[in-house]
Amino acid sequence: MEALKAVAHEVIRRCHVLAECTEEPGHITRTFLSAPMRDVHAHVRGWMESAGLKVRLDAAGNIRGAKGTGPRIMIASHLDTVPHAGAFDGILGVMMGIALAQQSDGASIEVVGFSEEEGVRFGIPFIGSRALVGDPVMDCQVLDAIRTFGLDPSQLPQAAIADEVQAYLEFHIEQGPVLEEENLALGVVRSIVGQSRYEVTFHGKASHAGTTPMNRRRDALSVAAQWIRSVECVAHETPGLVATVGRLQVQPGAANVIPGLVRATLDVRHENDGVRTKAVDAMLLGTTYEKWLEEPAVGMHRDMVDALSKAVRDAGHEVHEMVSGAGHDAMILARKVPSAILFLRSPGGISHHPDETVLPEDVEAALAVGLRFLENWRPA
Repeated sequence: MEALKAVAHEVIRRCHVLAECTEEPGHITRTFLSAPMRDVHAHVRGWMESAGLKVRLDAAGNIRGAKGTGPRIMIASHLDTVPHAGAFDGILGVMMGIALAQQSDGASIEVVGFSEEEGVRFGIPFIGSRALVGDPVMDCQVLDAIRTFGLDPSQLPQAAIADEVQAYLEFHIEQGPVLEEENLALGVVRSIVGQSRYEVTFHGKASHAGTTPMNRRRDALSVAAQWIRSVECVAHETPGLVATVGRLQVQPGAANVIPGLVRATLDVRHENDGVRTKAVDAMLLGTTYEKWLEEPAVGMHRDMVDALSKAVRDAGHEVHEMVSGAGHDAMILARKVPSAILFLRSPGGISHHPDETVLPEDVEAALAVGLRFLENWRPA
């Protein structure tokens, strides 16, 4: 369909336009309510109004456009980025929502560009979407940033989703290699993994690297290395589990000193909380650790998953259900309304990187699926 092909190219063009709104010339970096977000809002407001949406900016900095009456479906994603990002993570979903609002006839839709999902500026993720579910972030730094942007934190309760919103749909790049390896354009997300994050500490004794015999050493880094290998073994032995030791702090950190202290991060994810907990217990056995984060897995609403799968099939594509290894705003909205996510293939599996991209034909396919979904969607 030539018309939809043109819309897909326009969606991609708009993502590139927003990529120019950045805190760092030459890189895509745009954090929560930073100055470039004003330019983003100006572009998005214009596109939303052209699509027939009535636009407002809520107290959390989410830009929202709505049309129609009665039960409404929300289509949304985020407009902030990680440092040195690509042009499509989050942003594609917002542009898809605007395009679908413009292309669909009669559907009652609210499109939202969330102010923050990544957690870069203050280390707190999902500031934008949490405001919609009645769980606004009240951290002092966040409230100050809201005021500095010219918004009123006392109005955060009014950001909550209206009763008319009875479903949530998010379009997002996969951010991984699975769809490309399966030669598939699209994937229907059935669940978002739960996450456990810890800091693990290893104590040894710092001493001279040249004068301390091997049998007299208490090398904290050597112990940590053996532990990292054990983490890898547990992860490989547990289907569907991923575990990462992403950062090491070695003290004193000199080339000629045996390490006396090592701090390591541990990130473990699985769609089944029981499986994840059992694996974490095995990984941490006998170690000294501090828990940083514990997030349960979030299943997408089965009726929404089935309806989205039907739309994929009706649009002429193979249905592939999958698990999201990354967190998304849908996991927050799922607290309040039936939610679903459609993934688009990520060429090369690349995301959170300037080389991140999408294929125009995949965007066209996702638009076709979205239109079919909207044609048939009815509130539960």
